[in-house]
Amino acid sequence: MTTTDMRDARSEDAVGTDERLLRQIASALACLSRQRTVPNPVYPAKVQNAYNRLVLHCLRRGEEPPGSVPQMVRWASERPLSEWPLELPPDNFPGAALLVDPETRLPHQLCLEWEVSAADPAAELFENERIREALAVCRAAKAPQAYTAFRALLTSSPVLTGAELALLGGDPDCGMLLHDVIKRCYEPVPASYLRRGTYRQCARCRCLMVPLLHGGHRCELDRCRRDGTSDEGTPLRADKGGVFQLRRPLRMFITSPGLAETDLQTALEEKFGITAEMWPNYDAYDLRVPLPGRRHWAVDVKDRVNPVLLARSLTPLRNEPPYDRAFLVVPRYRFRDNDAYGRQFRRNLPEDLADRVTLLDDQAFLRLVADEISTPCDKAGDPRTEGGRCA
Repeated sequence: MTTTDMRDARSEDAVGTDERLLRQIASALACLSRQRTVPNPVYPAKVQNAYNRLVLHCLRRGEEPPGSVPQMVRWASERPLSEWPLELPPDNFPGAALLVDPETRLPHQLCLEWEVSAADPAAELFENERIREALAVCRAAKAPQAYTAFRALLTSSPVLTGAELALLGGDPDCGMLLHDVIKRCYEPVPASYLRRGTYRQCARCRCLMVPLLHGGHRCELDRCRRDGTSDEGTPLRADKGGVFQLRRPLRMFITSPGLAETDLQTALEEKFGITAEMWPNYDAYDLRVPLPGRRHWAVDVKDRVNPVLLARSLTPLRNEPPYDRAFLVVPRYRFRDNDAYGRQFRRNLPEDLADRVTLLDDQAFLRLVADEISTPCDKAGDPRTEGGRCA
């Protein structure tokens, strides 16, 4: 499922906190990162408004405010959220996490998650518009396989040369049907990614790596940075037809979790010989896992920093195609980075969903699958009923 199905309708009602201001700051930082030219006025209204409100908030609390918008950005790249003069529930302080990368000056995923939780965020609007376009075209053509191929493309090919993007127009899997949508998902790569005539692609996710001021490169995705992916990457020469990359909201909220989804699909195939169906029925959920006894488990995969925002935004999975149990699976490294991840998620999960979805890390889910297929559902060895369960 995409952010389209994860709307945070309850977040504006957080009581006794400064979450609204934090969302405005996050939206301002994200807005600044997307500017390619110097506008007039220099700062868009949402940036100036966020800064003004932060200054007023600091003065009311007797705190020294940032002296300018660049100083606000510096705060975001140097001060963990726990050191900001904001009243937030303890669950919303993910350790020493910063909103902005101090070396690349790009917003971290944590910042973008707060932006997406804001009212009318640009990132969510863009992501939703592209995904809804693809869904509408595929539904009209009665081509669910084209939507699946489209999602696989956004996961596996975050960077394309101009020639590759043009050739997709003749691709029978999804390009012929969705070429116009696909072209709007990609944008020309800014010159800031180029060093000595060469781009660098992350060896894991294939996104472009950001050149660092003092040498080397860094991937913008949390997992790649955490796993210590080589700072050299794979070289990609500038192409006469240009080089294009997915727009950042799609890289962060489609490509990144898409890698976790395909990793889980591969693990199910390699460990158990199980072929999971990806994004069934136009993305009702992420994986439909077949099990003995004609049973199926529905899995939604999320790679989110903040379990509080994740829990608040969760909605029930669509029940077509049908399933017997629903799981929310998060990569194991998120639990390692935050050992309270599960508790914080459960504390903030709406009551009506508490018994409808089970949160597990990916390794725990694979162990559960192993237990399930090794335990006979029927001592007679003939479980035939659709939706049958082990005793």
